[in-house]
Amino acid sequence: MNVFLAGATGVIGRPLIELLRNAGHTVTGTTRSAGKLVEIEKLGGTGVAVDAFDAEGLKRAVVAARPDVVVHQLTDLPDVSDPAQMAVVREKNSRLRIEGTRNLMAAAKAANVRRVVAQSIAFVYAPGQGARQESDPLDSSEAQRVTIEGVKALELAVLNTPSIDGIVLRYGRLYGPGTWFDKPGSPGSLTAGAAAQAALLALTRGAAGVYNIAEDDGAFSIEKARRDLGFDPSFRIS
Repeated sequence: MNVFLAGATGVIGRPLIELLRNAGHTVTGTTRSAGKLVEIEKLGGTGVAVDAFDAEGLKRAVVAARPDVVVHQLTDLPDVSDPAQMAVVREKNSRLRIEGTRNLMAAAKAANVRRVVAQSIAFVYAPGQGARQESDPLDSSEAQRVTIEGVKALELAVLNTPSIDGIVLRYGRLYGPGTWFDKPGSPGSLTAGAAAQAALLALTRGAAGVYNIAEDDGAFSIEKARRDLGFDPSFRIS
């Protein structure tokens, strides 16, 4: 299967290239920086330097790759968390979720792609009792407004583009090498390797829709992902 991976040099993108190649898939991966193309190629993918805000450039890249599936792992996050910069980080990441996703879905449609797997987040549900399920409402507080705007726009675009089956993976907070946390920082956390494995599974499994992807500690219900995708939160990349 030919896979177009947007955001190939991110925390999830890098292990995902490895998993995709080991599963026998061909990978075309994007990065905004030409200097990171070698990183993609070392992992076994074909690198393309393109900015997700460049709608025409992104369309050309996706069409040229002729993918069977597009995987959306685009983020705009610094390598190290700085509380003083978090307001700016949220704004930039939300813009990427809104505009970058819109451009990527338009490119996927132009390339006649039938399936898109996209990264979202699970830690934005409105407070409530018990494990949060995919059908539960998202947080509507002012504190989460910027983030929620981006999440809603991303999920709406992925799930409602005609002729495309959209799979939204709501990830828990990532921890481990390359992330902001060495160990689980809150309930419902997740390793980048397990997150990547969920994306691999979603290439061929599961109906269109939303899936919580997190560790099974009671914060988020992952029953749907276990049943439909075969997701295992204990998965680790050796």
